Amino acid sequence: SFRLSQMGSIFALIFLCVTGTHVSSSPGPLEDVVIDRYDIPRVCPREVQTGDFVRYHYNGTFTDGKKFDSSHERGAPFSGQVGLGRLITGLDRGVQGMCVNERRKVTVPPHLAYGSIGAGDVIPADTVLVFDVVLLDIWNTEDKVQTRTLSKPESCKRLVEATDFIRYHYNGTLLNGVPFDSSHSRNGTYDTYVGMGYLIKGMDEGLIGMCVGETRTIIIPPFLAYEEKGYGTVIPSQATLVFEVFMIDLFNPKDDIAVVVKEVPKTCTRKTVVGDYIRYHYNGTFQDGSGFDTSYQRNSTYNTYIGMGYVIQGMDKALQGLCIGEKRRVILPPHMAYGEKGTGDLIPGSAVLVFDIHVIDFHNPKDLIEIKVTSKPKKCNLTSEVDDLIQYRYNCSLMDGTLLYSSDHYENAPITTLGANKVIEGLDEGLRGMCVGEKRVVIVPPHLGHGENGAKGVPSSAVLHFELELLDLQKGVPDGYMFVWLGDSPDPLFPAMDLNKDLSVPLEEFTAFINLQVAEGTGRLRPGMDADGIIKDMFNNQDRNSDGKIVAEELKLKVEEDSDKARHEEL
Repeated sequence: SFRLSQMGSIFALIFLCVTGTHVSSSPGPLEDVVIDRYDIPRVCPREVQTGDFVRYHYNGTFTDGKKFDSSHERGAPFSGQVGLGRLITGLDRGVQGMCVNERRKVTVPPHLAYGSIGAGDVIPADTVLVFDVVLLDIWNTEDKVQTRTLSKPESCKRLVEATDFIRYHYNGTLLNGVPFDSSHSRNGTYDTYVGMGYLIKGMDEGLIGMCVGETRTIIIPPFLAYEEKGYGTVIPSQATLVFEVFMIDLFNPKDDIAVVVKEVPKTCTRKTVVGDYIRYHYNGTFQDGSGFDTSYQRNSTYNTYIGMGYVIQGMDKALQGLCIGEKRRVILPPHMAYGEKGTGDLIPGSAVLVFDIHVIDFHNPKDLIEIKVTSKPKKCNLTSEVDDLIQYRYNCSLMDGTLLYSSDHYENAPITTLGANKVIEGLDEGLRGMCVGEKRVVIVPPHLGHGENGAKGVPSSAVLHFELELLDLQKGVPDGYMFVWLGDSPDPLFPAMDLNKDLSVPLEEFTAFINLQVAEGTGRLRPGMDADGIIKDMFNNQDRNSDGKIVAEELKLKVEEDSDKARHEEL
């Protein structure tokens, strides 16, 4: 529908009633404008009213079709205010009630056009004019920025505020839908501060209150956009702008890291500090949820020192104060991540980074093993020490509970000599001081385990969790010895060794003597080795002339000073 003045409406109504037919020929002197709305858009949120400013293209012809003027040919639409006498009266009335993108033919009688005077040599006197008009834009000085949310994430913890720095994608069109710019076509976001004059006034205003992940339409009147100047060849003078904006990212230069604790283990005996070495898994995403990196895909933890500059500043800070097994989300503003430059094609400039972290383990290079006795016999007179031969049961896991290996997987529990470098240093130490039947949990840092290189089935720099049980214990002898006296040896030794007193000790007699010392607890053979073999080696060492027997002159003793008392250690 179109708006006419009250008198004009009466005139049109009288004329139609008198004639009883639609006007298609030249209007008479009392006729009003005749409007043919031959192309009306389906959606028309606003119609032209008196006082509005409009931009429209037109072709002007006489009733015979001869053209006298065209904005299309000039390449510039008409721009002006409606209803204030700045247009010929008929056209002023003819565009009222129009929608953007509407096309209408407006037939203007002479008394509402150039009357009996005409317009120079272009328009003769008393000429009916026909205007074919398409409306491009409409605005009013009372207009404000209009925003409409198209989609919004369910969770929105933070809104855009003045002085924030944002990254967003946009499509920009004129009010009639003609595009003039798009960040998508450049394959890069538009990055800027908000509310600090870096944007046109209307955009500065229209972006306030958006969430990351929100899409909204922002309609900006010309006086809050590029006004009369326009912008190059893409934005005309006095153009209303329509932006469809998708908010990618937002932060403030004053932001610190943000931490959301998602899961904490029930027990946490220690938290990470500067100087610790940590192994953790992570998923890295941008604020819109799109991922840029993950350790899980590589099936390998990220390993680093904390607070020593080996990782970006925000992560160095975020990794402090965590427990083994803890899960947390950390949000790093770009000035604590990769800054304005970003990194390669992976992380764009000024990007806020979101990391979901799961701590697998951590340790300090100064750490010793941790021992926790979980079960111990009431009676414990004998404990394991260096050189002892022990048999033990174990389960070895990572700190997240992942089982690496277990003695239960084998037919027999392992046997080892403590202090003989048969097992990793931390385990060897953790097995010392145990009673038979005792159970322990031993935590072994990597520098006392498999180190930076790891081992088959063991990740590099992994802290190991051992569950131990001592099954058997045989006291040992010092390294380099096959036999030791547990007290003073017989003095003199040879008569005690010469059991049949014939002043000669063959192998059989020597063997009987040594076995007697072991049986009576006065001497000890190295456990875990063939006793007959050890005794034969000992005999050969003393049988200097290799005649199959030892005599007094051949017997030599190893002696060391111990509390000023000579002590026989081994034959």
